[in-house]
Amino acid sequence: MTVKRILPLLFFSLAGSAAPAWSAQPDAASDGSAASCIDVVVNGEHIPSYDCLTQKLMPKAGGKPQPTPEMTSQAIVGKPSNQLGLFNYTATSNRMGNTFGTSVYPQRPPAAPAVPVLPR
Repeated sequence: MTVKRILPLLFFSLAGSAAPAWSAQPDAASDGSAASCIDVVVNGEHIPSYDCLTQKLMPKAGGKPQPTPEMTSQAIVGKPSNQLGLFNYTATSNRMGNTFGTSVYPQRPPAAPAVPVLPR
């Protein structure tokens, strides 16, 4: 047999053996426990089934009830102002010393005179 005769026979024999895998078989989820989502294309625009997606995102009925989440602002209320990066009177007055309210420069001790490394 020639190659031209073998290739079509080989192709159709493989296609025929793969046909059961391509046939539409019901999924395990088709027993009614989960709805299947069908997407529709109208005039080239993809339209998903939002009702089905919403049902899939709902929490399981048998799961334990989730506690209501605390608002993030509740955690912020109890923090001190210096942890939030805000003005703190005590920390600022400690840093500025006796110049707090009178100068923009913090209080610094007088500079020590420079001592030469080698004596003269």
